[in-house]
Amino acid sequence: TVMKLELASLQSVRDFVANLKAFKSARPLNNLICNAAVYRPTDPAPAWTDDGFEMSMGVNHLGHFLLVNLLLKDMKKSKDARVCIVGSITGNTNTVGGGLVYPRADLGDLSGLEAGGKNPIAMADGKPFFGAKAYKDSKVCNMMTVTQLHERYNEKTGITFSSMYPGCIAETALFREKRPWFRKAFPWFMKYVTGGYVGMEEAGERLAQVIDDPQCNKSNVYWSWNGGAQQVGRWSEDGKPKGAGGSGGEIFENEQSGAVKDPITANKMWETSAKAVGLTEKEMA
Repeated sequence: TVMKLELASLQSVRDFVANLKAFKSARPLNNLICNAAVYRPTDPAPAWTDDGFEMSMGVNHLGHFLLVNLLLKDMKKSKDARVCIVGSITGNTNTVGGGLVYPRADLGDLSGLEAGGKNPIAMADGKPFFGAKAYKDSKVCNMMTVTQLHERYNEKTGITFSSMYPGCIAETALFREKRPWFRKAFPWFMKYVTGGYVGMEEAGERLAQVIDDPQCNKSNVYWSWNGGAQQVGRWSEDGKPKGAGGSGGEIFENEQSGAVKDPITANKMWETSAKAVGLTEKEMA
């Protein structure tokens, strides 16, 4: 059953949660995947959500942040409940995509989000708008949110919280804001130069694995595949590039950057995000 959810509207998130609970009745929700994202690297000025947040941070992070928190009380009633928020190598500065490709993710002191994060404040660090960085910052917040969820709720709810990087799905609508030549060349580059390319079907299978595979019931893990996301693609004897988290390979527990794991910034991110979306103590699990 398809239900309407607009992550660019906090009211829509709340309406969705209410509608979902009414639809499923007493049956608890057992799995939640947060995969939606917008990427607007070419925008000269920020677009804003219904609530006045910069679009990338509002949709990718704040909308998901509210959604997960509003569903935790219901999910803790389920056996082996799992929440997965999709991360990205672009938010991890210990990878090629996150550390060597400008701009780098950097939440700074979170002064922008602390000040409310609403128009005209466009960046979490309070600095001028930079579309590509806004996306990367939002993915850092996604991965930090998983760690915070684990620390706050795993023990008392039994819910497994994880993040994952499915690989570079270079032909999805995520890149619809890029120029036509980029949309044509990028999949080729990821397939034959870096080895980071993953098709949509395989990426979907990876998402399903994190939610369903018994070996993935460990909380606070950043799952990846192929073991090569921290290096440029390398050629193997079969003539295909390996690395950069591309197609094939086995699932493994990846290492996040020091910035993503920073507990002080992560805690501040949580507190400022909760305030920004209007999350109350009563609504928390």
